Amino acid sequence: MKLSPLGDRVVLKQLEAEETTKSGIVLPGQSKEKPQQAEVIAVGPGGMVDGKEVAMQVKVGQKVIYSKYAGTEVKLDDEEFIVVKQNDILAVIE
Repeated sequence: MKLSPLGDRVVLKQLEAEETTKSGIVLPGQSKEKPQQAEVIAVGPGGMVDGKEVAMQVKVGQKVIYSKYAGTEVKLDDEEFIVVKQNDILAVIE
């Protein structure tokens, strides 16, 4: 099954959270925070959104940082994705 976003929406796949800190401390499952880093899986066409022209600035395959409480979580074929608006993406990781 393929997920195709509409308008200025972007489909993200969350990157795995690290299980150890930089100093080597192993974190138990419940204390881990969800990472705010994700990989772009699909990008909408952009175009006119709410009366404004929107050009898409991210591409499939890029790694990005997104707002903490942004988007809608979706589960398809036992995989979890997050659908966010482009303006919820804060930065591209290079």
